[in-house]
Amino acid sequence: MSPRLTPVRLYRLVARAEAVTWALLLTGMFLKYVTETTELGVQVFGMVHGVVFIAYCLTTVLLWVDQKWSLGRLVLGLVAAVPPFATVPFERYAERSGLLGADWRLRAGSPAGAPERLAVWLLRRPAQGLLVGLLAVAGLTGVALVVGPPA
Repeated sequence: MSPRLTPVRLYRLVARAEAVTWALLLTGMFLKYVTETTELGVQVFGMVHGVVFIAYCLTTVLLWVDQKWSLGRLVLGLVAAVPPFATVPFERYAERSGLLGADWRLRAGSPAGAPERLAVWLLRRPAQGLLVGLLAVAGLTGVALVVGPPA
């Protein structure tokens, strides 16, 4: 998380990436179930979408902590990842509502509690924070693969 990667920019990036991967997965599902031509789109884009879905959820939690969102807004942000393309309207709502600051609050502020201390560590050490984020996405993706696809 470089200083130029503001909360607004990061959330816009992951929200739109999540929507794009939804489109790719839906295209793969169309090819598999409607045209019955190939399962490759679901196999590839399902994995890509799952990874980006996890990244979006982790980013939403980070913003909940750093930007001091209410629990209701956190839940709404996480639920927005479930229906196709809903992350984009939620991201726009969050920006218009002032939920996404121009700066990271905890980069300079004092943490209160364990979640804020973790966020401070991630935000004040951008390279390590990025690595931890990537490892978290990879680890949660691995857990999802072990558990299996949604029924």
